[in-house]
Amino acid sequence: MPEIAPLSSQIKACRLCRDAPRYLPPLPHEPNPVCVMSQSARIVICGQAPGIRVHNTGLPFNDPSGDRLREWLGVNRDQFYDPHKFAIVPMGFCFPGYDAHGGDLPPRKECRETWHDQVFAAMPQVELILTIGQYAQTYHLGKHRRASVTETVFHWQDYFNPASGPSILALPHPSWRNSGWLRKNPWFGENVLPVLREKVKILI
Repeated sequence: MPEIAPLSSQIKACRLCRDAPRYLPPLPHEPNPVCVMSQSARIVICGQAPGIRVHNTGLPFNDPSGDRLREWLGVNRDQFYDPHKFAIVPMGFCFPGYDAHGGDLPPRKECRETWHDQVFAAMPQVELILTIGQYAQTYHLGKHRRASVTETVFHWQDYFNPASGPSILALPHPSWRNSGWLRKNPWFGENVLPVLREKVKILI
């Protein structure tokens, strides 16, 4: 089992996607990897990749999306940023830059290929993995992921109580751009969030 402290230091020092990228183009700015590992947290939050605000502050979910996510979880900022309660492992550790339309690019594949298996092997105590968006759901659910995020989240019960291993809960992205999705899918707030909050309450 990898040790957390040296692994975390290696991730923080990683410059692979800028200096020796496996996929072009290279990262267009100085890397600032954001990954919160823990030896005691029983919940890990797995999103997409940091946005520019998180890149600048080094604090994950330090934006309106984080405010909504904390509301979904039923926790305050102090609880959320307590590494004894939550680990935070996005699919890409660095802000990937912008596409031609001004949106965030997908997470860099180098992170998943280089680090993720080691990160999760180093945290065997995790009991709940929250997968936010398609990239995290693809990694953690594999062939069990449905054709869309909506379908995957709708079938959340299929992954929530596995015969072995941690529970996995599929979530949409808490971005305020998804407010329309939340209005169109009221079952998420009615059926999924109460279960999520109860599980979080137990595990923290």
